[in-house]
Amino acid sequence: MPGIDETRDFIPLNIAVLTVSDTRTAEDDKSGDTLAERIEKAGHHIAARRIVPDDTSLIRSTLKTWIADDKVDVVISTGGTGLTGRDVTPEAFKSVYDKEIDGFSALFHRVSYDKIGTSTIQSRATAGVAGGTFLFALPGSPGACKDGWDEILVHQLDYRYRPCNFVEIMPRLEEHKQRK
Repeated sequence: MPGIDETRDFIPLNIAVLTVSDTRTAEDDKSGDTLAERIEKAGHHIAARRIVPDDTSLIRSTLKTWIADDKVDVVISTGGTGLTGRDVTPEAFKSVYDKEIDGFSALFHRVSYDKIGTSTIQSRATAGVAGGTFLFALPGSPGACKDGWDEILVHQLDYRYRPCNFVEIMPRLEEHKQRK
């Protein structure tokens, strides 16, 4: 059965939160606040937090900065995953991936379907790994952020979660660079 192995120590991660929006500000970023609160409540650290407009190059630039930063283990974004012309977050994320985590989108849709039914089809939530950093792009609603964190990420970003989790494979994400 999956669950927390109390014999293992919790390992806090440094997580950056990115809100992608043309209209949100620090004062009204409810989705970013939802993520930040849950991240800290779980025992992790907010390594950085930023709001950028729906612009592929600005999203990509922010991601590349955080991927290169040894003090950022994970990036979680909210916003820009829909189908409108301004929704470009998945394209920006996919442009920096070393590997895509296809199962994240599938599981997010399964969780989301239980809450919003077939409307989940309008989300293009995505995840991947780049430069040893995990990247997760969630939709822009607080509800979607709650679902993504509470149902998936809180577990996979906890070293104690069994039978496996993302934290335990972090040291091996870039082992291909050691095979020279």
